[in-house]
Amino acid sequence: MPYRLGVDVGGTFTDVLLVDDHNGATHTAKVPSTPDDSSIGVLNGITRACEQAAIDPASITQVMHGTTVATNTVLTGTGAKVGLVTTRGYRQVLHIARSFVPGGLGAWVIYNKSAPMAPLELTIEAHERMSAKGEVVTPLGEAEIEAALNGLKDQGIESLTVSLINAYANDAHEQQIKAIAEKLMPEVPVSISSEVIPEMQEYERTVTTVANSYVRPRVENYIRNLTRELGEKMPEVKLSILRSDGGLSSADAAASYPVNLLMSGPAGGVAGAAWIAAKAGFKNLLTLDMGGTSTDVALVEDSKAQLRRETTVGDVTVRASSIDVRTVGAGGGSIAHVPELTKALRVGPQSAGAEPGPAAYQKGGREPTVTDANVVLGYLPATAMLGGDMAIDAAAANTAVATIGEALGLPPEDAAEGIYNIVNENMFGALRLVSVEKGYDPRDFALIAFGGAGALHANALAKLMHAWPVIVPPGPGVLCALGDATTRLRNESSRTLVARFEETDAARLKKILLELGQVASESLIADGVAQTDLEINYQVDVRYRGQGLSLPIDVDGSELDNIIEAIGEKFDQLHEQLFTFALEEEKETVNLRATVQQSAQPIALNASSKGGNKENAELGSHRIYYEKKWHQAMIYDRDKLGAGDVINGPAVVTEMDATTLILPEHAATVDDWGNLLIQPMEA
Repeated sequence: MPYRLGVDVGGTFTDVLLVDDHNGATHTAKVPSTPDDSSIGVLNGITRACEQAAIDPASITQVMHGTTVATNTVLTGTGAKVGLVTTRGYRQVLHIARSFVPGGLGAWVIYNKSAPMAPLELTIEAHERMSAKGEVVTPLGEAEIEAALNGLKDQGIESLTVSLINAYANDAHEQQIKAIAEKLMPEVPVSISSEVIPEMQEYERTVTTVANSYVRPRVENYIRNLTRELGEKMPEVKLSILRSDGGLSSADAAASYPVNLLMSGPAGGVAGAAWIAAKAGFKNLLTLDMGGTSTDVALVEDSKAQLRRETTVGDVTVRASSIDVRTVGAGGGSIAHVPELTKALRVGPQSAGAEPGPAAYQKGGREPTVTDANVVLGYLPATAMLGGDMAIDAAAANTAVATIGEALGLPPEDAAEGIYNIVNENMFGALRLVSVEKGYDPRDFALIAFGGAGALHANALAKLMHAWPVIVPPGPGVLCALGDATTRLRNESSRTLVARFEETDAARLKKILLELGQVASESLIADGVAQTDLEINYQVDVRYRGQGLSLPIDVDGSELDNIIEAIGEKFDQLHEQLFTFALEEEKETVNLRATVQQSAQPIALNASSKGGNKENAELGSHRIYYEKKWHQAMIYDRDKLGAGDVINGPAVVTEMDATTLILPEHAATVDDWGNLLIQPMEA
C-alpha cells in the first residue's frame, strides 16, 4: 500500500505527516531538529511516524519536503565562492545595484552595505553585446572569455554565474559561455540568467542568478545526500522540494534552481492553513505560524495565498515568486533580556533554538524565553509534551524568568506577562504588514494559528487585530508538514514584453502566454505528470507608461480572448487598493508569465465525532495569570473533545504537538472538522 510523506524542518522541531494514499488517513510525528545536519532530524521523524503507523518505510513512495537549507545559507553567509561573467562595462552591477539605502532619513549614516555574493575580484567581463530586441550588436569574443574563465578556475571558484546585458531577449551568448565553462570546469555548476529569470532589468536578473549560484552547491549536496539516505530505506521513493511560491519542485529542478527555495519552509504552513480552513468554510485568512525560532504571517484571500514577485532573505532581495510571508524573530525560544543601558524589556530576535532550548525543556538552557514565560503564566502546563517525549520543568522556567523580574523590580508572573505581551506586539506588527498596509481590513479575516506556539498566542493577537474567529486546526504543530503533503508540483515560465496596450492586441498576448504555458508544462510532464492533470494559470505585469513600478495581474484562461480589457480593469482596481488612486494614463505590459501545477491529490479530513460529554476531556483545574490576576482554568484533552463541544475560557486545551489558550471572556467551539473556533463570548 503506497504512502506519501510531508516533512517540515524548523529551527526547533522537525514535523512529519504520513498519508495513506489508499484511504487518505494520516499519522504525525514531531522530533527535535538537528541543526548541524537537518537530514538526521528528517530521518528520525520518518522513523517515528512509521513506527506509530506500524508500516515499513519501504511503503513510502513520495516525500514532500520544506527545507530551510537555501535560506540559512544566505543568512549565515556560508555559500559558494561565486564567479560572475558580465557584459563589458557592467562589472560593478552588484555594487551599484539600485543606489538605494534602506531606512528612514539619515539611514545612509549607519547603513553598512553587505558584500555582494560574487566579489569584484571574481567578476570578469565578456566582449559582447545584444540589443534589447535580441539582435547581435557585438559578437562574443570566445578566445578572450576562455582565457578569463581559466583565470577564475585558477582562483578556485565553486560556482559560476553568467548574466549578460539583454540576455532575456537572446540567450545565444550566455549559452556559448556556459558551454565553454562546462568544458573548462566540468565540476563547477553554471547558472545563466536567461534560464533562471529571463526578464528585463539587469541588476535584478544578475543578483537573482548570483544568489542561485551562491546556494546551489550546498543545496545540491543536501538533496543528493538526502536522496541517497531515503533511497536506502525506501527504494521506490521520489523526493520533491517545496518552492517559495507554495508549489513543489522535483529534486533535480530544486538542485539546479535553488533560488526558488528561499522561502520554502514558511510556504508549507500557508498552504496547509489554506487547505484545512477551506474545508471548514473559511476562505479569507490571516495565518500565524509561530515556531520555536520565528513567526511567519501571511494573508490568504479566497483560499489563495498572496504572492509577490520578489523574495527577501536578510538584506538580499531576488526576483523569484514567493508567498507573501513576513517573518519576525518571535518564537517560543526567543530570549528575553533587559539591556543595562535602557532597563527596557526586550524579547528576541535571539533564540535558544533547539539546543540548548528554553530552560523549561531541561536540555541545558538557562536564559528566559517566551516558552518559559508561558509556563510561569500557566498557559503551558507542566505536563508531558510530544506524547511523553519531553517534559516541562516549571521550577526551571520560574528561575529563568525571575532574572527578568529582578532586573525590572517585578514579581516573576508580571515579568512573564510583560514578555508575553511584547512578543505579541512584535507579531501584531508583522500581521499589519500583510493586511492593513496592503489595503485589507483585518476584521474581514479569520486568524488561523499553527506551529508549536501559535495557539498559545492567537487569542491575544485576535484581540489586537479584531480578526475572528481564531481557528486552531487539529495538530497545529505539524500543519506545515500537512501543507507539504497537500501541495502540488509546480513550474513557471516567463518572458519580457514591454508593449503599450495601444500597440499590441489580445491575439499576440494570448499566443505568448499559451507558449509559456507549454514550456512550463514540459518539465512536469517529464516528471511523470499527465497532461490532463495539469492546471495552467497566467499572469501579466502591468504599469502605467513611464512608471517604474509594475503590478502582477492574474488572468483567467477564459479571459485570454479579451485580455487587454481584463488586465487593464484589474490593474486600476489593484492600484487603487494599494495606493488609493488610479490614473487615466496609458498602460503597458512588462512581463508575461505562465504557472503550471499538478491537480490536487486527496487527503482524508474526517469529520469530528459529535460531542456531548466534554467532562471526559477534563484533566483538572489549573491556575493561569492574565491581566495581573490569577484565574482558575480547566485543562482539556483535545483528543476527547467532539463536534459541538463549547469550552468557556479561561481554559487550556492540550494535545500531542501544541497547546491552545482560551482567555477569560472568550469561548471555543469544536466544529465538524475538529477545529477549535475561538471568539469573544458576546459573539
